[in-house]
Parts: sequence; structure tokens; C-alpha cells
Amino acid sequence: MTSNRPYRGVFPVVPTIFDNSGNLDLDGQRRCVDFMIDAGSQGICILANFSEQFVLTDAEREIVMRAVLDHVAGRVPVIVTTTHFASSICAARSRQAEEMGAAMVMVMPPYHGATFRVAEPGIFEFFRVVSDSLRIPVMIQDAPVAGTPLSVDFLARMARSCKTSVTSRSRCRWRRRNCATSSRRRQRDRGSLGWRGSDHADGRSRRRRHRRDDRRRLS
Repeated sequence: MTSNRPYRGVFPVVPTIFDNSGNLDLDGQRRCVDFMIDAGSQGICILANFSEQFVLTDAEREIVMRAVLDHVAGRVPVIVTTTHFASSICAARSRQAEEMGAAMVMVMPPYHGATFRVAEPGIFEFFRVVSDSLRIPVMIQDAPVAGTPLSVDFLARMARSCKTSVTSRSRCRWRRRNCATSSRRRQRDRGSLGWRGSDHADGRSRRRRHRRDDRRRLS
């Protein structure tokens, strides 16, 4: 599925549902998804860190992904987390998610434990391989668990070069202010999930300015 429409609103991460024996509870999974959609979510994200992705086998990941995407059936966009430290495996997971109907994939930068970190050229090549294998966008998950620092300059360069958005609010705000992008790119990215937080941050700044102006007038 390929879509250039902007995504706006709340996209909660869906927990993976288990039964009392620790096995997947797919009926419970479907009820959880329905609850989030019925509550007004504009989209959902599955198999993320909050979804306990690292305790799932590859077979279980595929079962959850297929069950959720089939059950959602296009009612809202679904972001599928496809994180893996190997670019070929991450690309294969991402292609499978795309073929099943994912609107976007979310991926952490590659990491190998707490101290073995990948340098920026390797991270760039990793996301290039993943992005080039897909038609749908890739969200870069700037998660502390990866232990991999991502500078704003580097994130901006990847945003210009790949079909990516970023989950970090402050860095996306910087990107919105400083990246030289085409009007078409700006229009597309303005609605991406990575930009939503910057809209809220700008709104808070405007409210603070208004409160300061009000205090000055009262004094």
C-alpha cells in the first residue's frame, strides 16, 4: 500500500496481549485494537518496544502482525515496528509488513548491546537499504534503548535523502525550522507523525507569549 497522504492525530502503541500461560491471546489482541480505534485513535502502532517486541519469536511477530492488519482492514493506518540490527533482516521484515498492508514502518537505528555502537555512516547505509526496499515511509525511532546517539544534523541529512520521519519532538522542530526542502516535501512532511509534536510545541510557545503579553497589559 502506498500513500502520500499526511498522517495527523493520535497513534498509540498497541500492547501485545498474552493469556495466563504466556501465549498469544489473539482474541484479546483484536479487542484491544477495537478499543483504541473506537476511542478515537487516528492510527495505531504495533510490535514496538511497549508491545514487548523483543520477547516475541519471529513466528509470533508475524502472527500478531497478520492478525492486527487483517482485523483493522484499513479502518486506520497501521505502523509496524520492524527493528533489527541487520539491514537485510529489517528490510525483509519491512517488505513483509508493506505487503500485508502497513502504512509505515518504525525502525530503531542498529545497535549491538549497550556499548557497541554503529557510526553515522553505518546508520545512514542501514536506513538507506531499508528505505530503498520499500514504497511506504520509514519512521526513525530515536529510542533511548538503542543507546545510539543521533545528532540533529545527521537526522536532517537522512530526512533529505530517505523516505523517513523522526519520532523525537525537539529534533523534528529543528528540522522544520532549518531543513531546506522542496514545497512538495514540506507539504508531505508537515502531516507526518514525526512533526506532530513540533506543532504542539509551537502551540505552547504561542500560549506562553500570549500570557506574557496579557501580564504586560495588566501591569
